[in-house]
Amino acid sequence: MLNIILMAQPQGQEANPLMSFLPLILIVVVFYFFMIRPQMKRQKETRQFREGLKKGDKVVTTGGIYGKIISVQETTINLEIAKDVHIKVDKNGIVKDMADVQTK
Repeated sequence: MLNIILMAQPQGQEANPLMSFLPLILIVVVFYFFMIRPQMKRQKETRQFREGLKKGDKVVTTGGIYGKIISVQETTINLEIAKDVHIKVDKNGIVKDMADVQTK
């Protein structure tokens, strides 16, 4: 109780409005730099990756299907997942390039 009384503003002085909003402003800044900005960067990289897909690239779908691109259309990709087995996948269903993965 004594702490609360000591922390009270002296009479005759008004609280600075900026100081009352400072914690809220700091929280917004922290959220932006640690959550929003990195997410936007990942989205940009993913969009560039999907736009750069071309015939012959090895990829993985969101469902975990490994395949090789045989053709690319505006919004879809045809994958060869086995010999003479082709599937059509939405571009948004491609998650990563398998060119860097070592084969056993």
